[in-house]
Amino acid sequence: MGYGAAYDLVHNSPDVERVTIADFDAKKAEEAAERVGTSRIEPRHADASAYHEIAALMAGHDSVISCVNYWYNESLSRAAIETKTNFCDLGGNNYVVDEQLALDPKAKAAGINIIPDCGLAPGMVSILAMHGAARFDRLDELHIRVGGLPQDPQPPLDYQLVFSVEGLINEYVEAARVIRDGKVVEVPSMTELESLEFDGFPPLEAFQTSGGTSTLPDSFLGKIKELDYKTIRYAGHCEKFKTMIDLGLCSSEEIVADYVKVKPRKVFGELLQQHLPADGPDYVLVRLEFVGQKAETRPVGSVPVSPQATSRLRYDIIDKQDETTGLSAMMRTTAFPASIIAQMMAKGEVLMRGATPQEKAIDPERFVAELERRNIKIAAGWME
Repeated sequence: MGYGAAYDLVHNSPDVERVTIADFDAKKAEEAAERVGTSRIEPRHADASAYHEIAALMAGHDSVISCVNYWYNESLSRAAIETKTNFCDLGGNNYVVDEQLALDPKAKAAGINIIPDCGLAPGMVSILAMHGAARFDRLDELHIRVGGLPQDPQPPLDYQLVFSVEGLINEYVEAARVIRDGKVVEVPSMTELESLEFDGFPPLEAFQTSGGTSTLPDSFLGKIKELDYKTIRYAGHCEKFKTMIDLGLCSSEEIVADYVKVKPRKVFGELLQQHLPADGPDYVLVRLEFVGQKAETRPVGSVPVSPQATSRLRYDIIDKQDETTGLSAMMRTTAFPASIIAQMMAKGEVLMRGATPQEKAIDPERFVAELERRNIKIAAGWME
């Protein structure tokens, strides 16, 4: 994802003057910089856990994008405030995001933005939610479905690793925050299984997972009756993975095996990395369905609907690996949005400063225009 963000900053962003790409493994940073292929990018060594080292690296930059594991992001946000550097990340954990948003007064005082959860989901879909909601006089329901899928699914899970295995397990084991009957509630992940269809794809399923709604339940509280997020996979995936969760393979509690203390989650994560394919050609599927009373002044699509009737609006995105650049669909739909937001922060093209959810700070019209410029296309249409 770091490579994808650097690629976008260099090749899709004419206003960017220079980019630093940093990694704990300096060789990886050098290889990524070489692949991006420009003298405007500088590789550096950096340890995300070394606060003062990170702060020194941030100084002199307009924006920073964190593509490391979510547990570093609160400390990185503090370093950004100290150096007055705009900061966004790929997120993935509701509790860490809460800690970051609590830094709002300090971020405001520093005159910068701290915007968590700026990848795909949470991320891009949060801004698309605001984009679609603006098409309604009254929005009653919002249902979000997102998934990264291999083009060539292989058993047993018909899945490939396209981002952090820790992030994947976290999504599958922590509770999902949704709005039900106008109230924010938590529901267990890997539940409420449903079938869905995308043209040209085999049978698909979607189920509750953690983190995808991010701050949307708080932003829409009191304004909407129903809001939820589910992850899309090929049919059959949920049952297989949930069996392993039920057996305790995702537990972080230590057990003793052959007189050695181990955490099942760590062992399971290592096994997933060893046995699941990774980085093959992929698809990303996104669907947002809005239900409410349509606003006449903000048309989307070509199907006429009476403004007094209940109306349904659907946004679909089908993205796939770019054969020309080699960038995966997950890179394009995760790293590109973070890059767009980092640039908007640097240019001052945000609706407010401080530590804020992206759906409140980012202009959705401008953001969607930048997606389309990168050939991330939204198929939008009203339905009876």
